[in-house]
This record gives sequence, structure tokens and C-alpha cells, in this order.
Amino acid sequence: MNPALTLATARRILTQLRHDPRTVAMLILVPSLLMVLLRFVLNSPRLFNATAPALLGVFPFLAMFLVTSITTLRERTSATLERLMTLPIARLDLLFGYALAFGAIAVVQVAVATGVSLAWLDLDIRGSLWLLLLIAVLDALLGMALGLFVSAFARTEFQAIQFMPVFVLPQILLCGLFVARGSMGWLLNWLSNVMPLSYAVEALGEVTSSSTVDVTLIRDLLVVAGCTLLALVLGAATLRRRTP
Repeated sequence: MNPALTLATARRILTQLRHDPRTVAMLILVPSLLMVLLRFVLNSPRLFNATAPALLGVFPFLAMFLVTSITTLRERTSATLERLMTLPIARLDLLFGYALAFGAIAVVQVAVATGVSLAWLDLDIRGSLWLLLLIAVLDALLGMALGLFVSAFARTEFQAIQFMPVFVLPQILLCGLFVARGSMGWLLNWLSNVMPLSYAVEALGEVTSSSTVDVTLIRDLLVVAGCTLLALVLGAATLRRRTP
């Protein structure tokens, strides 16, 4: 890997996003607006505090998956990636450049959503705010990495969106957001245990309910970070010199 090439790729993506204000607005504002909507739908501080921490990870995860998969697919189908692959640049340089660019957006996205939840929606956090931000950013990066990976298997933007029910919705349903994972049947519990979003939601629940950093929390962080890195590596493996 060449750090200079990785940074150059990140700058190119950020420059493109700067000229697409609607996409930037969606990435940064939509999770915050959804948190506001959730607060008024529940109309109860107690219910909001029980539900909101998990959604601070789920909303950015979903938004980053959609935008990243579609943006990367456009570059594949427009032959931009194909032209870049003719240059002396490694696949990991390209993928980690994407990760840096979308990661920077994810930091802003999560910071805004968390700030709105704390300042205006009375979200109660007993643990470290910085740890909460770290976990939420890891969730957004996980969505970004999966979006980069699945873009290799789509030929149109419609197909890219169709991957959401396969890679995203099962994780949301089985992560413990609606039903406690321990009360699920053995098959659903097993599926939940192999899905990274389950560990992200568990970590967010722990950091908002307790200030203790225990082994479980560290394990959850390592699982989410490891799955993000694995998805990026698999995404690099799908980059081809020619686009079919």
C-alpha cells in the first residue's frame, strides 16, 4: 500500500461528494432527523432512552451501506475504476481511500446525530461519550465496507438496492433491537451471533447503560472492527482490471 495514493483517492471521493450536496445532506442529516422522529413517535423519554442507543448505530449503518454501494457501482459501471486500475495503484489503496473518505463523512454524521440526541432529545448516557461515538462510527464504517463489497455483485443501481434485504435487513431484525437475542430460537440466535451488527448494538447498549469497560464490550468492538476490515479486504479482492 502507498499512503499517498490512498489519500489521493480519498481526496477525489470527497471532491466528488462536495459537488453532490443532496447526497451529503442525506448522509449527515437523515440519521439525526430519524432520531427526532423516533423521539416524537415514542413520546416517552424512558422508551427513547431504551431504543435510541441502538439506532445511533443502525441508522448510520443503513445510510452508509446504501450510499456507498450506489456510489461505488457508478464508478464501476462508468469505467472510472477500470481506468484507475490501469495506473500503478494497489487495490487496497483504492478501497482504503474510499474508506477514509466515507469514514470522514461517517464521523460527521454520527457526531451530528449524537449531538442532537444529547442536546435536544434528552438521551441519557452513563458511559463515555467518546466511546459511544467510536462505536457508532464503527457501525457506519461497517455499513460502508459492506456497501463497497456488495457493489461488486450488482450491475445496476436497482440491483445494488436489492442487496439491502440480503445484507442489511436480516441484521437489523436479528440484532436484538426488537427482541432480545437470548429469547430467540436456536437457529435465529445462531444467525444473530454471526452477524456483526448484533455486536455493535450490544456494545452501544452497554456503553449507554454503564460506565464500565468490560471484556464483553472489548470483544464487541473487536468483532465489529474485524468484520469491517474483512469486508474491505474482500472488496479489494473483487476489483477487476476490466468491468464485465
